[in-house]
Order: sequence, then structure tokens, then C-alpha cells
Amino acid sequence: MKYSQKFLLSLFFIGMMTNLLQANDGSIENNLNLWSLIQQGGWAMYPLGLCSLLLFFLAFHSYRETHPRKFQNESESKTLPPILAQRNLPQVSSILSSSHTVLGSALLEALSRAKPALPDANREKIEESLMESLEKEENTIGQWINYLNVIATVAPMIGLLGTVSGMIGAFQTISSGGMGRPELLAGDIGEALITTATGLVIGIPAMIAYFIFRNRLGNRMIEISQAATRFVDYLVGDLTESETDESNPS
Repeated sequence: MKYSQKFLLSLFFIGMMTNLLQANDGSIENNLNLWSLIQQGGWAMYPLGLCSLLLFFLAFHSYRETHPRKFQNESESKTLPPILAQRNLPQVSSILSSSHTVLGSALLEALSRAKPALPDANREKIEESLMESLEKEENTIGQWINYLNVIATVAPMIGLLGTVSGMIGAFQTISSGGMGRPELLAGDIGEALITTATGLVIGIPAMIAYFIFRNRLGNRMIEISQAATRFVDYLVGDLTESETDESNPS
């Protein structure tokens, strides 16, 4: 699954850059370059340029925030089960405090409510705190991904606003006597078309990135929830290392 996600990410970034380069190359005969296209697009190209920079930043940051090592590391899976089975919570807290993972942070906060003296170690409160912590972590990471959806929505709208601005300018030119001189309308029409195309070139990849990272985060949180539940089972005594090995044969 992770390889297909990387392929899709690479595909839409390559496609976006190809479209920009083709727009640049196709205008060489008219002595146009990318900068002149930006100038022809008018004021709307500046907020659209900001949206494109935010798109690259948010996509890169979302990729880092949804990377597997952000959520869990192998040392936790190997080290914690026997220590949890012994209910050695100080040692568990020491390991989790240095892990800097989503699972580590959630477990560290949840296990603060554990009571080793009780038979079930206060399981209900532990699981309640665990779900709250995982939800908090998901919202913290998800807010960056949601900004991609904002870019996907706002960029085409800015492009449309630039189109309206260009068409208003074209009608003003016509009203001032430019109907018989098409060259006077070229700038306004160019502004209208360029801003629309630029808004779509930014908005479509942003929408694709949003759904990719949204699904990626959802899958990661499901995996972490299952792993956290197993660790609680070790603490309570409902699960042992031998049972885990039997259910997951190598």
C-alpha cells in the first residue's frame, strides 16, 4: 500500500510540473516565458503562487507526519510486552518517554492511570485515556492534512475570481471602443484564461494529496489502536508473548 501511495504522490507532482513546463515551452514562439505568463495573469497569480508554495510545504510535511516511524518503532514491540506483563510501570514510562512516537505518547499518558495493585490494573480508565490520547494525536496530525483540502478549494476559486476580473476588464475595453481592435482584448482574455488554468493546476493535485494523506493517516491510526490494545492486554494479563507468537507465526 505504501508503494502505491508514493507512486501517486510522485505522479501528481510530476504531472503538475510537466503542465507548467509545457505552458512555458508552448509560448516560446510568442516570446513568452513563465514570468510573462504570471504578469499576464494579473493580480490573481500572486495568491495562486502562494497557494502553490503552501501545497508543496503541506504535502511534504504531511508525508513526514504520516510516516510509519512517526507512529511506532520496532523496539517498543519487542521490549514492552515482558515489562508490561511484570507491571513494571516506571521502566515502561522510561522507555515510552524516550520513544517520541504517537503510540509512545498515547500509552505514556494512558498508563499514568494504571493501578497495578488491582487485578485488571484499572483497565477501563486506561482504555478511556488511550482513546482520548489517540484522538488528540490524530487531530494534531490531521489538521495539516486538512489544510491541503483548503488549498484544493481556494486555489480554483481564486482562479475563477481572476477570470471574472479579466472578463470585467474585457467588457470595459469593449465599452471604451475596443470592439474593432481584438489586440486590446488579448490582455484581459489572457488574464481570464491563465488564472483559471493555474487555479486548476494547483487545486487538482492538492485534492489528490488530501485524500492520499487522509487515508494514510486513517490506516496508521487503525494500526496504532490495535497495537495499543495489545499492550494493555499484556498489562492486564489477557495476553502473553507465547500467545502472540502463536497467532503471528513467522
